[in-house]
Amino acid sequence: MHWQQRISTIMAISAGNLIEWFDFYVYSFCAIYFAPAFFPSSDPTTQLLNTAGIFAAGFLMRPLGAWFFGRLADRQGRRLATIVAVLMISSGSLVIACLPTYAQIGALAPLLLLFARLLQGFAVGGGYGVSATYLSEIAFERHRGLFASFQPMTLIGGQLLALFSIMLLQHLLTVAQLQSWGWRVLFLLGAASAFIVLWLRNSLKETTTEAVRHRQDAGTLRGLLQHKRACFLVFCLTASGSLTFYTFTTYMQKYLVNTAGMAPHTVSVLMLVAISLCLPLYPLYGALSDRIGRKNMMILFSALTAACTIPIMSALKTAAPYSAFIIVLFALMVVIFYTSIGGILKAEMFPTELRALGVSLPFAIANALFGGTAEYLALWMKSAGIESYFYWYVTGVALISLVISLTMPDSRRHGYLQHQYRPTL
Repeated sequence: MHWQQRISTIMAISAGNLIEWFDFYVYSFCAIYFAPAFFPSSDPTTQLLNTAGIFAAGFLMRPLGAWFFGRLADRQGRRLATIVAVLMISSGSLVIACLPTYAQIGALAPLLLLFARLLQGFAVGGGYGVSATYLSEIAFERHRGLFASFQPMTLIGGQLLALFSIMLLQHLLTVAQLQSWGWRVLFLLGAASAFIVLWLRNSLKETTTEAVRHRQDAGTLRGLLQHKRACFLVFCLTASGSLTFYTFTTYMQKYLVNTAGMAPHTVSVLMLVAISLCLPLYPLYGALSDRIGRKNMMILFSALTAACTIPIMSALKTAAPYSAFIIVLFALMVVIFYTSIGGILKAEMFPTELRALGVSLPFAIANALFGGTAEYLALWMKSAGIESYFYWYVTGVALISLVISLTMPDSRRHGYLQHQYRPTL
C-alpha cells in the first residue's frame, strides 16, 4: 500500500469520524439554549446540571457499545462496524432534532432526550476503538503515531465544527430564536450528514483476514481476559486522559460562562480560535511520538496535568478574555500529549483478533466513569460551594496516571503491530 493510497484511506475514515463527533458534541455546545425546553427551572445552573446528567448517561452506554462494536469489528470486520456506528449516532441526532418540548409532552420530553443520548453513546462507545484500530493497522511501522493522530484530530475537528456552527447561529439568530427552534438546525444537519459518511466508508478496505476473524477467541471477553495487564493500562491511562480532556474542552465553555462570568458569544469565539490553533498540532505530536515513544508522551501529559490543572482553573476565574485565551490554549496543548496518541498506544497492546475489543472496552469503561462524569461533577461541586475540589480531583487522577506511565513498557518494543496483515488497495 503506497503513501497516496493510505492517505486516501485516512481521509475517508477521518471525514466519517469528523461528522460522528460533530453529532455527539453539538449536544454539549447547544445545551445552554435547549436546556430550558426540557428542564424548566429558574436556575440556569440547575438546567445545565440536568443536561450534563444526560450527557453523562450517554457515556454510561459506551461500555456496552464498546463490547458490541469491538466484537463486531473483530469477528465481522472493521468496515462493517464503522458503517453501523454512524447510522446509530445519526439516528440519535434526528430524534433530538424532532423532539417535542417539556411544555408540549411533559416529562416524556427529557425521557426521549435521554433515549437519544443513550443511542449516541452506544454508537460512540464502539466507534472510537474501531477507528483507532483501523488507522493503526494501515499505518507504516515508523509512522504509526503520525497516521493514528488523524483519528483524534477529527474528534477535535468535530468539536470545532460544532463550535463554528453554534457561533454562526448566534450571529444569524436572536437568543429567543435559538432557544425556541434554532438549536434543532444543528441536530438536523448532523443527521443528514450520515449519507456522506456512508458513501465514504463504503469504499474502505478490510484490514483483517477471514482466518483471523474466525479464531476461537476473536472478539471474546474470554480472550480479552488473557490480556489483563493491557486492559488495566488502557483503563488507567484513559481515566486521566478523558477526565482532563472533557474538563478543558466541553466543561471549559460552561466554566468560563458560569464561573468566570464571560458572555457566551465571547467564550464561543475564544474556544473556537484556541481549538483551531491546536488542530494542526495533532500530526506534529503524533510524529513526535514516533521519535520519543508513546510512553514518554504519556509521562509528559500526566506530569504537566498534575502540575498545571489547579493553577489553570484558578487563574481563569478572574482572567480577562485575552488572558483566558492564552491559558486555555496552553491547557489544550497539554491535553494533546494524550489525545494525539491515545488510540495507537492502546492498539499496540492487543493482538489483531482482539484489538478492536481491547481498545474499545477498557477505554469506554474508564471514559464513562471519568470523562462522562467530569462536567456533572464539576457543576455539582460548584452548586455545593466546593468548586475547587474538582481541580484537586483532576490533579489526583493525573498523578496516578503518571505513576502508571513511568512503570509501563515501551509499546514500540513490546507491541503487537510489528507483523500483521495489511490490505491491498
